[in-house]
Amino acid sequence: MRRDRFHGRFDTKGQLCQHPSCREPGEFRAPGGRGNSFDGPGAWRWFCLDHVREFNAGYDWFEGMSAEEILSAQSPSSGWQTETPAFKPTAGVDGMPRWADFADPLDAIGARASGIRNRTQREAEMAMDGRFSRQEAQALETLGLGTGADRQRLRRRYSELVRRYHPDRNGGDRRHERRLSRVVEAYQLLRKSNAFS
Repeated sequence: MRRDRFHGRFDTKGQLCQHPSCREPGEFRAPGGRGNSFDGPGAWRWFCLDHVREFNAGYDWFEGMSAEEILSAQSPSSGWQTETPAFKPTAGVDGMPRWADFADPLDAIGARASGIRNRTQREAEMAMDGRFSRQEAQALETLGLGTGADRQRLRRRYSELVRRYHPDRNGGDRRHERRLSRVVEAYQLLRKSNAFS
């Protein structure tokens, strides 16, 4: 399906207008019965130009909203109330720099790129050490450990990170579950490693 960027027209081969009495090609989309959600993109209805215009003329985006919700949605600052993840107090929890720590956004971008580059370089050096495989080096990096870590340090670091990221231990904060699963996977890999026997 190709979109004509200037007119909103889509090249839909074989798609007919969904108006009951029309047999024209359905080249214009309109919101369907299900909107975009966690389960995926929403459903679209397809109309010819005349019927999409008719649909748009009767479409009320504010339908079902209270007067306060409509006023809030029409505000020029609508959508700016939420905090961007990079500016939240918990930003930088994975070792990447927080945007709020920099006066110049370009410095923040440079620091982030440098952090990614340094991480990759550290993983490569650990893998070249000979004691660790590439996956084990990545697991050490995930846990924030170096090649000098022993089994006791590994367990202590794992325990520390679980307390930080597990919702049962951090007051019910579920935002770090993905990070927690990476920590658990890394620990499971390393605890079986010959380097820690």
